[in-house]
Amino acid sequence: MISMGNVWDRTAEFLSDNLGAIMPVALLAIFVPATLSANLSALQPGASPAVGAWLGIGVLVLSLVGFWGQLAITALAIDPDLGRGAASVATRRFPAALLVMIVILVAGIVAVAPIGAILAAAGVDLAAMAGDTMPKIPPSAAIGIFFYGLALAALLLWIGARLAVVLPAIVGDRLALRAIPRAWQLTRGVAFKIIGVLILYGVVSVIANLAATTAFGAVMFVVAGRGEDGLSLASVLTTIVGGAVSTAFTVLGTAFLAKLYVALLARREAAAAA
Repeated sequence: MISMGNVWDRTAEFLSDNLGAIMPVALLAIFVPATLSANLSALQPGASPAVGAWLGIGVLVLSLVGFWGQLAITALAIDPDLGRGAASVATRRFPAALLVMIVILVAGIVAVAPIGAILAAAGVDLAAMAGDTMPKIPPSAAIGIFFYGLALAALLLWIGARLAVVLPAIVGDRLALRAIPRAWQLTRGVAFKIIGVLILYGVVSVIANLAATTAFGAVMFVVAGRGEDGLSLASVLTTIVGGAVSTAFTVLGTAFLAKLYVALLARREAAAAA
């Protein structure tokens, strides 16, 4: 039987015992990319198409660096004895992890596609929606989209819980696409517990991030003013605070899922031995 409380305790113990190894990865591979990405995104609306494209590429590259950082934290949480070797493990498993994430993303896009089909069947101009114009959506289509979206959200939450340990499976079991059925198998019987943790984690992290950025940002905008090009001292300092909060929750969530993976493996081995 998996106890989420025990997993949280092991996560907290791992973070406190390995803070020296975690901090460089968290700062250089998660905090710095997240902060730079937020500032580059703030420059995009007022940039020319060419500059905006380069800014978009920069944001993409920074997000990949942050993804690599999560893999390194995952490797370290699975095997704390790796130390600096966790970076090498993350580099080796990065292509496989990226492939799996692309497959999951494509599957998510396919799942959302029926919403476009509903709008098209109702005669809504989808091309206009791609611009700044919001066309009128017939009530019948709006109702259909609402119920489909509700069912899809519940389904995605369930699938997200069943695939919660897919990244640890990629790192720990050295798998690629087979990590998807592996994660599905490991989380059998604990999906509702994982859903509860995911909801709690999401609510707390969003509230903490909003509280930090909103309160600090409001003070900074009053003191330093607002920049004309979307970037100012106030916005930069606000993104730094937001990046610090999001980095803390990213490290916490990543370490928790890795420790959950370790606990699920132990449960599987105990069941096999029995």
